[in-house]
Amino acid sequence: MQTDNLMLTIEQVSQLTGVRKSTLRYWEKSFEEFLKPTRTHSNRREYTMEDLDLVKTIKRLLKEEHLTSEGVRLKLVEMFTEDLKTEGERPESRKDETKPRGAAFGKNQARPSGEQGPLP
Repeated sequence: MQTDNLMLTIEQVSQLTGVRKSTLRYWEKSFEEFLKPTRTHSNRREYTMEDLDLVKTIKRLLKEEHLTSEGVRLKLVEMFTEDLKTEGERPESRKDETKPRGAAFGKNQARPSGEQGPLP
């Protein structure tokens, strides 16, 4: 069974991850540059398998590693930066879904660890 195009509802993601629907909606706002499910014509959320993996990662970072929301955001920036580096080495093995979604990182958003000064 091919799962590349499989879309999940918020209810299904909630059941698969054990994360409440209200929490998923909150994380969508808190981590909007990473977690941005698509919307149907009737405005219902549709999550990809990559979104499902991201929800599991966010849950693990919060619950097991006890990171704050800002810590999770920084960790996600680090993870996506590593994915982008890997993508440059083997472009045929990665797709655009590894890149953060939504707006580009602005001056008020998290910057990779240790960097200072304004963002480009």
